[in-house]
Amino acid sequence: MTQNLLSLELSAEDTAAINAALTDIESRLAGRLLALDAPARRRLTKMGDKSEAFVRQTLVVLEQNPDIVPPALGLAEAQADIRAVDALRPLMARMQRLVQRMSDSEMALGSDAMSTALEGYALLKVSGRSRGLEPLSNALSERFTRSSSRAAAEPEPAA
Repeated sequence: MTQNLLSLELSAEDTAAINAALTDIESRLAGRLLALDAPARRRLTKMGDKSEAFVRQTLVVLEQNPDIVPPALGLAEAQADIRAVDALRPLMARMQRLVQRMSDSEMALGSDAMSTALEGYALLKVSGRSRGLEPLSNALSERFTRSSSRAAAEPEPAA
């Protein structure tokens, strides 16, 4: 029995509409988002879940006591950053859920196809011999051939 976790067809119109929506999202966010490399991420001071309450409380206290806040501190920018975090998070959560479902669907579709291919390959190995399909079966068997690390590591003979 063939596995069929998901059947999905995306019409050309669906794909075009989705791509248009993604293009719209990308254009609305163009120049507003960062792309950090790994070293830059490591260098940043991070606001985790526990730190967020501290950040929010500190900004409120600083706003309530403007006489102790030097202009160079950048309180207004930090407040704007928190508002941006609050605006970005629900959008990000929604996109992450969508990306996760797309990833799960891709995995399920690939698994469906792989399961069918494995069942078909088994049939080909058994029934294909009598029909002259052994060369095709042998060609497909390359997928399951394990390469020996010793064979790969053997030096070529010197001339």
